[in-house]
Amino acid sequence: MSRPPVLRSLQTVVPDTVLRQDGIRDIFAAQRDLGRLAQRIVATSFNVSGIDTRHTVIDEFSPESDTPEPLFYDRRTGALLEPGTKARNEVYAREAGRLFVDAARRSLDADPDIAAADVTHVITVSCTGFHAPGPDYEIVRALGLSDGVQRYHLGFMGCYASMPALRAAAQFCAADENAVVLIVSVELCTLHLRSSEDPDTIVSTSLFADGGAAGIVTARDLPTPVTALRLDRFHTAIAPEGESSMAWTIGDTGFEMILAATVPHIIGDAIIGALRPLFAPESGPAAAFDDDAVGDAVEHWAIHPGGRSILDRIQEKLHLSDSQLRPAREVLRENGNMSSATVLFVLKRILDEEGVRPGERVSAMAFGPGLTAESALMTVVAPVAP
Repeated sequence: MSRPPVLRSLQTVVPDTVLRQDGIRDIFAAQRDLGRLAQRIVATSFNVSGIDTRHTVIDEFSPESDTPEPLFYDRRTGALLEPGTKARNEVYAREAGRLFVDAARRSLDADPDIAAADVTHVITVSCTGFHAPGPDYEIVRALGLSDGVQRYHLGFMGCYASMPALRAAAQFCAADENAVVLIVSVELCTLHLRSSEDPDTIVSTSLFADGGAAGIVTARDLPTPVTALRLDRFHTAIAPEGESSMAWTIGDTGFEMILAATVPHIIGDAIIGALRPLFAPESGPAAAFDDDAVGDAVEHWAIHPGGRSILDRIQEKLHLSDSQLRPAREVLRENGNMSSATVLFVLKRILDEEGVRPGERVSAMAFGPGLTAESALMTVVAPVAP
């Protein structure tokens, strides 16, 4: 019988330019074409976001920047500019490739047993830009992987996309016990932020950020014990009433995110039903799933921090403790919402800072357009202390 696949050597990267939430709030609130109501919505959205800092590839936002021909932000006038989609995507093609390669290299360098020559599959994930040859090709060439590596790109799926990437990696490992799958997610959400009087767009500008993460999924029997996550089970659920509440479209001046105020309530109403099938094989018939004790089912929860109100609603519905939500809230506070990469940041924080022990369970969830909820059940695999 084949060994179960594990996620190991999880690493994260962020761009150098830091956005302080109060500073970027003041920039958006000061735009001359904003009415008083929109100014108040900007102030409220940024202030209650649960975010202190975010990161961006747009160095024009750095206080030290002195760009003679700004594309996104004119520091001399304080005006946010409106570059077209082509210009934004050109920045993506340049900056995302660097982060994809950096994250992938860090993951391989962090693994004591896996080298570039061992990688059999590469799965890249992103919804914030397009180009070909794409990031999967750039990783293969930059890291010296075999030309014969199988490459797959999951594009434009939104915030939940790293979850199906993990599921696909687990399936590759189930089909081939020697498979080594490198997963890399990079999102440059700030390329698409814009000034607007639309409340949903304002909420998006208060949340989204840039970042990347990479990890290795394999079922190989490797000699060095490392802390990892066994990938036990996955489930996909759809809340169709949220189809128009969370969406991601392409406009003339960038990609346009729709994140309605109703999203936290829709997720809250749907989350028990979305999780029930994930736990059903362990808890007996799905009808026996204890809605009031979901938080006790596993020790750790890697919830995609789509926003503070989403985490508040999930904590209430699942009866999670503050400590169980701490990894998600801390990632949100330090990094904002980095779309598909964010849940990998939360998983890394759980492994690095929550004192995990062998055999403890982790439930991961991420949400995106559709409204789609992707969930996974994992088990901590860690070296036993002497």
